Amino acid sequence: MQRKEFEGVILWLTGLSGAGKSTLAARLDKALLERVDARRMVYNLDGDRLREGLNRDLSFSPVDRMENIRRFAEVAALFQDAGAIVIVSMISPYRESRAEARRIGRNGQFIEIFVDTPVTVCQSRDPKGLYKKAREGKITDMTGIQAPYEAPEDPDIHIHTESQSPDESIAEILTELQKRNVLE
Repeated sequence: MQRKEFEGVILWLTGLSGAGKSTLAARLDKALLERVDARRMVYNLDGDRLREGLNRDLSFSPVDRMENIRRFAEVAALFQDAGAIVIVSMISPYRESRAEARRIGRNGQFIEIFVDTPVTVCQSRDPKGLYKKAREGKITDMTGIQAPYEAPEDPDIHIHTESQSPDESIAEILTELQKRNVLE
């Protein structure tokens, strides 16, 4: 039997649509792969990908959103069990669901990263056209518009994409990971 060499960690990026979660996750994935031991797995688990597959049976109702987050946390915990650094980027609008995700993480670290961007900035970015569709009435449960987003009260890392560059944000995350001995 092969022993696990690394303690797994979940990096949970939360924030509104258009806040920059996916952009930061992709850059963080690249930065980590450049810095970690070649035997260590880094996996970027994006919210949209699971919505297209494992969670395609879920709507955007509050109950289904909570189930979506629970399933995501379970998948992330499996990677964590294998010793991976798992990057999760999803809106995850409810504090209760994020707290459950933290509890699901097994025998490892869970780091909540709040990608804090004002809704007006997210609307101006609107990379997927979701805010436009919400204004036109084509989307009825848009987080930050018709549906609530409960900002983290005490995130482990607080990123302000309106005033921080992506490079500054990644540097802040990497510094925290070094403090927690996730990176050497």
